[in-house]
Amino acid sequence: MFDGRFPTILLFGAPGVGKGTQGNILGHIPGFYHLACGDVFRSLNINSPEGREIYQYSSRGELVPDELTIRVWKKALHGQIAISRYKPPDEFLVLDGIPRNPRQVDIIADVINVQHIIHLVCADENAMIDRIKRRAIRENRVDDANEEVIRNRFEIYRKESEPVINCYPKEMISLIDAVRSPAEVLKSILEVLVPIQNRWLESLPEEPETA
Repeated sequence: MFDGRFPTILLFGAPGVGKGTQGNILGHIPGFYHLACGDVFRSLNINSPEGREIYQYSSRGELVPDELTIRVWKKALHGQIAISRYKPPDEFLVLDGIPRNPRQVDIIADVINVQHIIHLVCADENAMIDRIKRRAIRENRVDDANEEVIRNRFEIYRKESEPVINCYPKEMISLIDAVRSPAEVLKSILEVLVPIQNRWLESLPEEPETA
């Protein structure tokens, strides 16, 4: 039932496993709207009040405070609603890159109503690393072709994501094997999300008929 918070799907996955790809694909399916935190910050005007505030932290090499991060994200989200790109409560909001820590989970709890969490995992981590290396070579991204760098990113991701995922009930989390083709991964994601979306839509009050 809609309580004013936005019905949300959270995407988790280590760098390179296809989280952004799946988010983008879902965002093109009617009933889903994808908003990546990285895209929000990349599109931020450096001369805006929030842009200047964030620059003050980043120029000193400091982490942007969680409250400021969420404030910028909320402003971007409401901007998407204002121009009718995101239409709650009929559409599921698909997020990746936020929340990034338990503090952000608390701050954002009055804004989003998490319906489910999709965690893209590597059943065969070595196979995933080989795939990332091959892709990096094709795209001429030398650093991303370094196996040690990739493994380090995986380890950092595990340390950062585990406390966040642990904030939610286990029954709300689906582990999806990402070491497959994007189409196969998408199929598994939709098998999880479509029934959840149907139950959500059935819970919404019917709109009154217009004369």
